[in-house]
Amino acid sequence: MESELKPGSRAPAFKIDRDGGGSVALKDFKGRKLVLYFYPRADTPGCTREAIEFSKLRAQFAKANTEILGVSADSVAAQDRFKSKHKISVALGSDPAHTMLTAYGAWGEKSLYGRKFMGVIRKTVLIDENGRIARIWPKVSVAGHAEEVLEAAKIL
Repeated sequence: MESELKPGSRAPAFKIDRDGGGSVALKDFKGRKLVLYFYPRADTPGCTREAIEFSKLRAQFAKANTEILGVSADSVAAQDRFKSKHKISVALGSDPAHTMLTAYGAWGEKSLYGRKFMGVIRKTVLIDENGRIARIWPKVSVAGHAEEVLEAAKIL
């Protein structure tokens, strides 16, 4: 499905559980821009750094009419612990069934030390106010990424 995702295409609809209970859906963000950042696992070094960086810039994203949602395959309980431990201020979604992750091309084969396995691919998608994909970062390097996404959101 990832090949279908490109700037200008309609963002795949989703509804997943979120931190703190309840659920979150694409339609909840109508009229606002949305950053979806997909991360492999809560409370690991790179994922923690990425979540903290997005949290630090949350007010600036809000000024740009942009919401932020981090998504992984972790359980809601794991997301809640992660959020509390590191004082994460952005919303975190849980997709253990990999439905949304697959729809956004963020679930696939990975390789570590020569071993291949399925997992969450670190990527980011910026969606415009009309529910269309504005930009995709297919391979994210955590350092400076949140700032780069903020600049893209500001000019959108």
